[in-house]
Amino acid sequence: MNQSNQSKSHLLKEKFMSMGDWIMDHTKIVMPVVLVVCVIITVFFAVNANRKEALEKEAEMAAAAVAQEEESAEQEETLTPVYELEKNAYPEVNSIVRTYYDAQTSGDIEVVSALNTYLNEIEKIRVEELSKYIEDYPVLDVYTKPGLEENTYVAYVYSEVKFKDIEQALPGMQTYYIGQNENQEFFINDGTYDDSVWNYIKEVTLQDDVVDLNNKVVVEYNEYLAADEELNEFVAYLKEKINEEVGEILAKAEQPAEEEVPAAQEEAAESADTQEDNAQQPVQESQTSAVQTVKATDVVNIRTSDSETADKIDKAQVGQEFRLLEQRGNGWSKVEFNGGDAYIKSEYLEVVPDAQVPAAGDEPQTASAQESQGTVSVIENVRVRKSASTESESLGTAYVGDELELLMKQADGWTRVKYKGETAYVKSEYVE
Repeated sequence: MNQSNQSKSHLLKEKFMSMGDWIMDHTKIVMPVVLVVCVIITVFFAVNANRKEALEKEAEMAAAAVAQEEESAEQEETLTPVYELEKNAYPEVNSIVRTYYDAQTSGDIEVVSALNTYLNEIEKIRVEELSKYIEDYPVLDVYTKPGLEENTYVAYVYSEVKFKDIEQALPGMQTYYIGQNENQEFFINDGTYDDSVWNYIKEVTLQDDVVDLNNKVVVEYNEYLAADEELNEFVAYLKEKINEEVGEILAKAEQPAEEEVPAAQEEAAESADTQEDNAQQPVQESQTSAVQTVKATDVVNIRTSDSETADKIDKAQVGQEFRLLEQRGNGWSKVEFNGGDAYIKSEYLEVVPDAQVPAAGDEPQTASAQESQGTVSVIENVRVRKSASTESESLGTAYVGDELELLMKQADGWTRVKYKGETAYVKSEYVE
């Protein structure tokens, strides 16, 4: 048996050797064949690897597409629904809007506050002051879209306001979120809305039909102002006037009430002042060259007499100079103003050292504030005035986009500018 196995092993060995000899004898044929086989094997594995990678990528893309479809479906569920914009569709809503606007016309703050409890004190004062100039709202159209909850509405109120002594009514539009209280009574705003409501209002207001309505009203508003110079100037004046009146009311509310002066004491003071005037008059006439010049250190009222209850003539501006006629012991100074006598609180004046005394009738001079400090742009139509007061003479109207030479931005809310070669004033909030 062992001999047989050895014989087979010997034969096999001889065959391998014979094959090896054959390969060596036929190398030129065998090597190219081997090379081709290797290439085929390499290509086979490469193709399989690429196919596997392609299948994996295809699977990833399919998964991403499914995820995107799911995300889109979620977004569609959270998008604000688009409802048709309805005009005067709900009589109850129109009724509450009419009540609210009528209350604004009459200045009935109690009714206004009851319907819109979110108004702060400044807005209430503004409504009350504005009512003095409004005659009526002859047109009120209420456009609505459903709110987030039942019986709530996003309301766009188109109005035409008729001002007193102005012939042409002016269009406008306001946005409200109208709801119901526990007694099923409609209100404009009770101040309880959360961020979801405000976000909803913003999203609804950006819908195409609301944007179109708003654009239409804006175009109509601008066309009315462009076609009616009287209306345009009145609107510019009204904005300034309301802002000033609100500011004065707030300032007055912060000041302590003035103490009453007994009538006998007041008469005695007036008598003493008269005697003092008579005694000092010859001295002033004989010492004209010694008369001092003073300048205002702050914006301050110029009055007809030495009392805070006296009529206001104008406002002194920072740096404005005056001929000092008398410095009284009661805290007031008599100065020359526009060729006559006027009074300013002494605490707001300081002596100008070695100043040249202006001749009688000369315009009061302002110090370095007259130097140009660049320009400002008008951002809203505004009246240009001779002095820093809405009661002052109007020199004209500056329109949006106009450039004015800047002289000084004052702390009192007015900006001093050059206008048609003159020193003039505009409200600071209308320029930048």
